[in-house]
Amino acid sequence: MADPSSYRPKPGQIPDSPGVYKFRDEYRRVIYVGKAKNLRQRLANYFQDLAGLHPRTRTMVTTAASVEWTVVSTEVEALQLEYSWIKEYDPRFNVKYRDDKSYPYLAVTLNEEFPRVQVMRGAKRKGVRYFGPYGHAWAIRETVDLMLRVFPVRTCSAGVFKNAARSGRPCLLGYIGKCSAPCVGRVTPQEHRDLAEDFCDFMAGRTGTYIRRLEKDMTRAAEDMEYERAARLRDDAEALRRAMEKSAVVLADATDADLIAVAEDELEAAVQIFHVRGGRVRGQRGWVTDKVEAVDTAGLVEHALQQLYGEETGDSVPKEVLVPALPDVPEAVSQWLADRRGSHVSLRIPQRGDKKDLMGTVQRNAQQALALHKTKRASDLTTRSRALEEIAEALGLGSAPLRVECFDISHLQGDDVVASMVVFEDGLARKSEYRRFQIKGFEGQDDVRSMHEVIGRRFKRYLQEKERTGEWEEIRSPGVTGPVPAPDTAPAAEPSHSRDGSPQDGPREDGPREDGPREDESREDDGRPKRFAYPPQLVVVDGGQPQVAAAKRALDELGIDDIAVCGLAKRLEEVWLPDEDDPVVLPRSSEGLYLLQRIRDEAHRFAITYQRAKRAKRVRSSPLDDIAGLGETRKQALIKHFGSVRKLRQATIDEICEVPGIGRRTAESVAVALAGAAPPAPAVNTATGEIIDEDDGGSTS
Repeated sequence: MADPSSYRPKPGQIPDSPGVYKFRDEYRRVIYVGKAKNLRQRLANYFQDLAGLHPRTRTMVTTAASVEWTVVSTEVEALQLEYSWIKEYDPRFNVKYRDDKSYPYLAVTLNEEFPRVQVMRGAKRKGVRYFGPYGHAWAIRETVDLMLRVFPVRTCSAGVFKNAARSGRPCLLGYIGKCSAPCVGRVTPQEHRDLAEDFCDFMAGRTGTYIRRLEKDMTRAAEDMEYERAARLRDDAEALRRAMEKSAVVLADATDADLIAVAEDELEAAVQIFHVRGGRVRGQRGWVTDKVEAVDTAGLVEHALQQLYGEETGDSVPKEVLVPALPDVPEAVSQWLADRRGSHVSLRIPQRGDKKDLMGTVQRNAQQALALHKTKRASDLTTRSRALEEIAEALGLGSAPLRVECFDISHLQGDDVVASMVVFEDGLARKSEYRRFQIKGFEGQDDVRSMHEVIGRRFKRYLQEKERTGEWEEIRSPGVTGPVPAPDTAPAAEPSHSRDGSPQDGPREDGPREDGPREDESREDDGRPKRFAYPPQLVVVDGGQPQVAAAKRALDELGIDDIAVCGLAKRLEEVWLPDEDDPVVLPRSSEGLYLLQRIRDEAHRFAITYQRAKRAKRVRSSPLDDIAGLGETRKQALIKHFGSVRKLRQATIDEICEVPGIGRRTAESVAVALAGAAPPAPAVNTATGEIIDEDDGGSTS
């Protein structure tokens, strides 16, 4: 625990102007970001007697090892910079609301030639008009189904649209009148865009105009004795009324406002937001967060405003924002909101009338959300705490292992040997800390040696991080006269990403993420968590006595004696400890055993996923891959021209030169490379007995 006086700035060093400050810990990670109207006065509050500080503030300043600041011109700039740094560094002592990108929105893609109405989740896109968020996607679809009678806008995907345009036949919605069928030219692009803009106007709250117009047309049709048309217009008006009824009228017409309420206790806080557009509640959402910093209701409101509007511009920021308490500097926050909207934004506390009554409703929703969250979490926390306590008791640990790392080895008959490291903190998977390793110290199958290598490489990195930060000036192993050698460098592995661009199964091996430096490159002290900076309280290996002994030997060679090691054997689910002849047998109903099984199974899944990816990449390799100067485009041109590698191998140099983009020198290189590469042994289809020609993709009898 650090003494704040050891890094307190000297008198006169801190300016008395607006700015943003960062506290860093001993590993140079940013652990707290704050802003101040007067930096000198604000920072002085952190360096008073520890007994006078709030417990959370006291924990933060004793965890920190340094403080730095950036001066800005105005409080609005300070607010914007604080938001940017919190998003970038994700400090552990700042209040963080759960990301709300999972909420469904009703979206109209006005950026397309033929705008489409659809349900959208995730980050907002430029040129798309959004309405919501909604609690459930089915609520959006019910509303859209009613409105398509009056505004028959396209709802089909790009593939369906192109198929209909190619065949000249619209989809079912086009036949039943719920789509204007722009795919087959029933309406012009401009007429369809007008329909989409009318749809947006109605959803934005301008409802009375369209219903009055439909009623007027209905009356005129009845007078002209066009009774079928009058009946349809009557049904259209009724459909719009039903769509309007799905969002209750709560405020005067044309009122655009967001109402934010906060329910809190000593440890947690719940935030609820009602989005009112055109006097109707068009969307609702909320978050629950841990109060990891000493923050009051005004501070929670300010954090909520940053979360809500930090990425928004234009009409996404309403004209009026109603809150239960004003931020410490309301003028700066109001100006920040106005800059994002492009016009004046009113930020205030409702005092009377309908708006105060509606704020009471939002407040009750926040209180119910907090109560529901506590009910759910109590059971979950109790179970996880009991599991960690059972593990600590069974293994003889002094305290519950809050961070557990598990390692597993995977290979296929000794080929493509890889390892995985998964991390569980407080009994929950922390996928951003997952790591993958390639075994490179030897060839062949040896799980014990592989485990020894992986554990050694992982904790060499940990020691290197400690040495780099100066915590250990020189790390010596027992029986070694020099400092611990730097770890070897692992080659990069292929990335695996999900739809939103984040790593699907955790980062790559003990090398970096795709956007980071290689393992052997130094990194600036930018405050981001280092890859191997956190030590676990418990290391779990997938295996029995031999694997546990190898892991313990690797730690002993590095001089690490404060990390517990155990192994979980699959056969009887026995827990093995180093230097013990008999395993620890946990009851089958034990929550601790169940947690260890989950961790072990996750490590196995992660390892085998990586191993399969490497094997698939190796199988997909071609003799053309090793030819210098032959890029992907020309490789594809060769295969397309000849049909297969086998036929290309039989071609002459002159025939290869006939391929566009292939010169004689390249053709000679291709011919030489293929002549020297032995063709692969034929594969056999075990179901039919046929020999599969992998080059041609066919078979021969």
